[in-house]
Amino acid sequence: MQSLRYLYRIGRGPSSSHTMGPDKAAHRFLSMYPDAESYKIVLYGSLAKTGRGHMTDAVLKQAFSGRKCEIVLDTETQTIQHPNTLDFTAYKDGEEVTKRFFSIGGGEILMQGEKQHESAEIYGLNKFSDISRYCREKEIRIWQYVEECEGPDIWAYLETVWTAMQSAIKEGLEAEGVLQGGIGTQRKARYLFRQRHIDESEETKVNRLVCAYAYAVSEQNASGGTIVTAPTCGASGVVPAVLKFSQKKRGFSDEQIIHALATGGIIGNLVKTNASISGAECGCQAEIGTACSMAAAAIGELYELDLDQIEYAAEMSIEHHLGLTCDPVNGLVQIPCIERNAVAAMRALNAVNLADFLADSRKISFDMVVDTMYETGKDLKVVYRETSEGGLAKNYKKDR
Repeated sequence: MQSLRYLYRIGRGPSSSHTMGPDKAAHRFLSMYPDAESYKIVLYGSLAKTGRGHMTDAVLKQAFSGRKCEIVLDTETQTIQHPNTLDFTAYKDGEEVTKRFFSIGGGEILMQGEKQHESAEIYGLNKFSDISRYCREKEIRIWQYVEECEGPDIWAYLETVWTAMQSAIKEGLEAEGVLQGGIGTQRKARYLFRQRHIDESEETKVNRLVCAYAYAVSEQNASGGTIVTAPTCGASGVVPAVLKFSQKKRGFSDEQIIHALATGGIIGNLVKTNASISGAECGCQAEIGTACSMAAAAIGELYELDLDQIEYAAEMSIEHHLGLTCDPVNGLVQIPCIERNAVAAMRALNAVNLADFLADSRKISFDMVVDTMYETGKDLKVVYRETSEGGLAKNYKKDR
């Protein structure tokens, strides 16, 4: 598996696969052919069908600013290797050269012919069962395994990640107004955070605050603000929400929080390596389901649950998102994406509470549910995989 630096990426929203990935591919292609007379970019699959709503075209125009460049959204071609495919062509002296890139989720890209993670493998174990066995044998926790593989420098990076997550929450809680995109989505984080019920119970307060934090980050993402992929932009509100709430409620130190981020990161890395974190490839279960699983494992680490309990919490969190479709209205990362971050954050807390009692009776392993999620995602019709052609996206258009 790769370093957690490739999972937790600090960048601008609204989509790791549709903005961060294509932007990275554009700059890589420009570094290869900087002196071309003109360029052409063709987007396929989900990139073409939701590119405008996800601001893909705007990001690419910015990357090629000052150069002659044509951008084509090909919504017809079906014979592509990956649902997030881009072709870059450079023209010079009557000759042309084309390179194909794939945006595989979480802001990561591959050029055709490359192997995934071929140059960045630092973890020798790629299954939770193997990691769990190793940690038991050495009597260490998952975050200590991370330090063994990554070195102590990883903590400075994760500290930066946590700072960025907190900044996204703070900025989101202060912002007001309507999100750009044309469907009139109102920011709600500030209202949720400040609007207390007169006779508010402790349970209601927990729900309100966790959801406020999740909304804050998700609304920042939707507006093109700076967030951390966890594991993606569209699911970036879940992990920060539960960690912020837990720290406020129980007084966990920043050191404990970054250890929790490391544990959650291993969960995200396992999904990324053995399945997918791309909504265009496996639906929203790959994004929100993984984020919920990461959050549950992170909370489990904060409360020093044992390996079985952490595994059960992480497994449940994906299991009960199986089959979740990715159907963004108008191709925007707003409806249903923002609400889903809040719901998943609450589900992560519930999963940990249940795992604390019932881990010894579980029947499903984390590795099994990851394989199942990947199979389920491949079985989903393409209209439910970030194309805005099915589900809520389709019915919203019909209603309008």
